[in-house]
Amino acid sequence: MTQLSDRALSRLQSIVDVPDFEGTRYRILSKIAEGGMGTVFRAHDSSLDREVALKVMDDSLQETQFAERMQQEAQVIARLEHPGIVPIHDVGILPDGRMFYAMKLVQGERLDVFCQTARALPERLRLFQKICEAVAFAHAQNIIHRDLKPANIMVGAFGEVLVMDWGLAKILGEEKASETRMAMPEPGAAFQDKTDGGSGLATQVGAVLGTPDYMAPEQARGENNRLDQRADVYALGAILQFVLTGSHPFQKIESQAKDKAPKRLQAIIRHAMAEPREQRYANASELAADIERFLNDETVTAYRDNPFDKIWRWLLRYKFLIFIVLIYMIVRVLLFYLMR
Repeated sequence: MTQLSDRALSRLQSIVDVPDFEGTRYRILSKIAEGGMGTVFRAHDSSLDREVALKVMDDSLQETQFAERMQQEAQVIARLEHPGIVPIHDVGILPDGRMFYAMKLVQGERLDVFCQTARALPERLRLFQKICEAVAFAHAQNIIHRDLKPANIMVGAFGEVLVMDWGLAKILGEEKASETRMAMPEPGAAFQDKTDGGSGLATQVGAVLGTPDYMAPEQARGENNRLDQRADVYALGAILQFVLTGSHPFQKIESQAKDKAPKRLQAIIRHAMAEPREQRYANASELAADIERFLNDETVTAYRDNPFDKIWRWLLRYKFLIFIVLIYMIVRVLLFYLMR
């Protein structure tokens, strides 16, 4: 009997793992990622001649509560038609009974990888604003994400930002009797990611759903019936800290890294991540508005300016005009003495 090589066995295993899409418009090209609920494949859509990402439920889970969770994830994404949220194209059932859905395939980098490259503060904040805008749109639809983190946010080749992985999303007002116990797929699975490796921050399982460093206190306590938009605001505050310092919340930050964030931005982070949820921004729109005020050198709601701060900011805002006036006055004084 001929013994198969490891390479041949690996090849056969990969063939077995590929679901059967015969009779559909899709042709599997490669595997992108896999997680606790399903596997994501890069595929070709023959009807529209384009590449898409296909998320297929694992065969062993089709009779469990995961099927309901995956269907809800598809429905949530379908309701969120926004440039900052990856669109879903199709949903269906394979011949073996497994559910799948097709979504846009975007080439890009995860936010945690993107921020490793040195970038100007305004560029980082504009990027963060795009994240807030996508989450704010979901909040307007009474949907909260519950697992916002850098590894679940993708930055495309042209600066577009997409919020990913809505598997833990909750529709406010449509409460379930109990939360599904589950483990979620790897972050950014619907993207053809240019980088390898995970974030090391896996989604927790059980009654407490989310990622430890980015969960609001009430979410970490498993108080799922108390969660609202402010849970996402907490996570956004943690993401803002990461965007500014490159470190996750509660990690030891060098003093030099702390100094990277101006006082008003530090106040915005503290306000967003306040332990009592009543002290946070009410939603992502309010947080984005404070970032816009900071970028425009205006007073932010999270920070109380002292007189020196106001004067210094006024000088910075009108520095060019002040420079022109000073030059004019100096020239006038010189002319006055020359004429004498």
